[in-house]
Amino acid sequence: MKNCLLMFSLILCYLLASAQTPVPYGSNPAAGHYQLVRGVKLYYETYGQGPPLLLLHGNGGSIKKLENNIPFLAQHYRVIAVDSRAHGKSVDPGDSLSFEMMADDFAGLLTSLRIDSAYVLGWSDGGINALVLAMRHPEKVKRLVATGANLWPDSTALMPSLWRQQQRGYQENKSVKFTDPKRRNDWKVFCLDVFQPNIPLSALQGVRAPALIVAGDRDIIVPEHTIAIYRHLPHAWLWIIPNSGHATVREHADEFNRKADEFFQAKTVLPPVH
Repeated sequence: MKNCLLMFSLILCYLLASAQTPVPYGSNPAAGHYQLVRGVKLYYETYGQGPPLLLLHGNGGSIKKLENNIPFLAQHYRVIAVDSRAHGKSVDPGDSLSFEMMADDFAGLLTSLRIDSAYVLGWSDGGINALVLAMRHPEKVKRLVATGANLWPDSTALMPSLWRQQQRGYQENKSVKFTDPKRRNDWKVFCLDVFQPNIPLSALQGVRAPALIVAGDRDIIVPEHTIAIYRHLPHAWLWIIPNSGHATVREHADEFNRKADEFFQAKTVLPPVH
């Protein structure tokens, strides 16, 4: 009996010791770094080896929001997951914020890491950032995946219910003088999506990088808007995910990861069908 108990204890100790502790994505000292870029200390984490892949989260989020994607992608790429300016650990005390500023940040970060070009994957605002980065710094983007992105902030791009909610939120708080730094930053981030981006469809013609444009069939982005983005890109794939909302990268993480990898590895990307 004593031998059995001893054996059980040894097995239990082994199982406990071998159990993997969840990786604290977004707050991982083993993988985290700061880089001063354009006046802001950008926080980023790196995982895996291989071709560089820049990973971009959405509005009000951080690296942690992409915790379902990093482990798979890190098996194939050198993942560089970034907290955007004014998000997560990338503190930005300034009053202004734009997608152009963030795209320039990402280009500067890649340059500082001595990366000539990278694959880029962005969700929501991160998808917008991926497109803007490809427009402003085409040499930095090999291929891009953008899910849940929009080009302008009205009810023809966003679902009308979301657009009305944003407008109410703005009207109710526009006269408030925020003194708390966090609330002031949250307001700045909120206003980013109320007033931006403002990208004409014609501007997409200048994107030379192949693109995979993604949305859920129940996304907060109007389906026709997503299709228009796809059709105006010179080299693009379109993927509308069935039974999915805006959180494609989380709701369908396994399928999303495989599809993104398939796109990055594809030999050719044909022009869209008009």
